[in-house]
Amino acid sequence: MSVDASRARERLWAAVLEADEFAAATTVFGAVDGGMPPEDVLLDVIASVQRRVGSEWAANRITVAQEHAATAINDRVIAALAHHPACSRADGAGRVTVACVDGEWHALPARLLAEVLRLRGWHVDFLGAQVPTPHLIAHLHQHGPEAVALSCMIPTRLPTAHAAITACQAAGTAVLAGGAAFGADGRFARQLGADAWAPDARAAAELLGRGLRPARTSPTHQPIDDLPHLADQEYTMVKSAGAQLIQTTLWELEQRFPAMRGYTEMQRQHTIEDLAHIVDFLTTALYVDDDDLFTGFITWTADILAARDVPAASLIPALESLAGQLPEFPRTQRLLKAAHAAFPPTPTTPSLPV
Repeated sequence: MSVDASRARERLWAAVLEADEFAAATTVFGAVDGGMPPEDVLLDVIASVQRRVGSEWAANRITVAQEHAATAINDRVIAALAHHPACSRADGAGRVTVACVDGEWHALPARLLAEVLRLRGWHVDFLGAQVPTPHLIAHLHQHGPEAVALSCMIPTRLPTAHAAITACQAAGTAVLAGGAAFGADGRFARQLGADAWAPDARAAAELLGRGLRPARTSPTHQPIDDLPHLADQEYTMVKSAGAQLIQTTLWELEQRFPAMRGYTEMQRQHTIEDLAHIVDFLTTALYVDDDDLFTGFITWTADILAARDVPAASLIPALESLAGQLPEFPRTQRLLKAAHAAFPPTPTTPSLPV
């Protein structure tokens, strides 16, 4: 009698919430022993629970410590499941490399894909989180996989992903892009020249099964060939000014809100980190020239703050400060105004300068 996926998800959720690794492993092994295909356990149980972990953290219903513990347990359970007798498969589909781009620490989605591909007969080289591009290319030259599955979850790593895609193709290896950073519709994977994009592990496995070939192999290909808007140098100049932008924005906020001067060192550090995230997403949005990327981050951050009883409108002064510091950059002004417009107008919400 097969195990019901919804019941398995609830049991795994309860286990990871209690940081009970043994109960989590028992649940997952029990699902396989009960007749659920291992791939379904990976994607319909473990991956589903991991998505719930992220949404519950965002809603402030679980702590950061609980989120980290749950993620660590899910990772260990995946590793344990790989040694279950039902998961043994002979190679035969080919060789593929699965890696996260440099700076990307969220390795669980890539780990899930690696295990799904192994189940389908692939010889998988799973390189894990934060793989520097030169080391990735060295691996490709040494082992010659048929394709690279490149994972990127955080949009601020898109410029790095672009460099990795270009370098892999120059080495003669096709790139399958996946992960939330590439957009729900894969728009950034296409924009950055990936050979294919998949919204999930099953789709990725199907694409690889049909075969991929690198669309380009030119060693002289440059980012500006894909992104001609980079010629205006806004991305380069705003990125290089990042530290100064953060420092000036913090100073202006302290002048506008004197209570900030009494912040503890921890509060001050958290504020600096929040400003750094805003600047990082702004520069990334300049790189791909996409309003929705920056506005989406700002509205997501507003939701995170609201769940923690911090007024979302507290982001507006930071946007205004950045706009005031970067008046000569038209694309930057467009991005900042689009984000500002995402907030409902109120009598106390001033407009950004024209």
